Amino acid sequence: MTITEGTPRPATHADLPGLMSLMTGDEKHGPAATSTLDVLWVLYDRVLRVSPKRPDDPARDRFLLSKGHGPMAYYAVLAAKGFVPVDWLPGFGSYDSPLGHHPDRTLVPGAEIGSGSLGHGLPLAVGTALGLRAQGLDEPAVWVLVGDAELDEGSNHEAIAFAGAEGLERLHTVVVDNASASHALPGGISARFEAAGWSAVTADGRDHEALHSAFTVAHPGRPHVVVARVEPKSA
Repeated sequence: MTITEGTPRPATHADLPGLMSLMTGDEKHGPAATSTLDVLWVLYDRVLRVSPKRPDDPARDRFLLSKGHGPMAYYAVLAAKGFVPVDWLPGFGSYDSPLGHHPDRTLVPGAEIGSGSLGHGLPLAVGTALGLRAQGLDEPAVWVLVGDAELDEGSNHEAIAFAGAEGLERLHTVVVDNASASHALPGGISARFEAAGWSAVTADGRDHEALHSAFTVAHPGRPHVVVARVEPKSA
């Protein structure tokens, strides 16, 4: 992959800030997007079985971005991994750009859903996992990235309860917890998932090794959640 002209080399995590800097304009949600950057990188670099050469492979893992303020980081990672051209990034959010403020699955290679309203991604991930199971596709994993504030939405709690009861072990949720939820949960976020029968791990959302270990925990017969704690940065 070529990050800049004359430097043909694979992208690294160190390239991501530069890629994000190419995206300008209003409503970037930079801090909120940056809180997801390490999670996204570890998933795409070391966990997800996806390829820009076969974006529609039926055997691929599915990654769903639910966190509505995360597209800026998502696009940077997709560009770094060759799903979208780097020269798309400067047009982010413009009228004729495929890179909107919320990803459009019909325009962005690798995007699985058209996300936007908070609280939709986890229910869609549950439906995706159910659909794959109904088709006998047992290998693909389904991953969904949500923000802690999304857990204020009741639709997520219905999805959490249903997935645990159904034992959807190919379903994985990453909650980026930057302490932005209005209604904190006693015992922490992981306790809510565990009460519904999920496997749960809390990890430092900036520590790549800790994230990878949390993402790859065995959880037979149960869905899995990783709560990635990210300390809010002062303005």
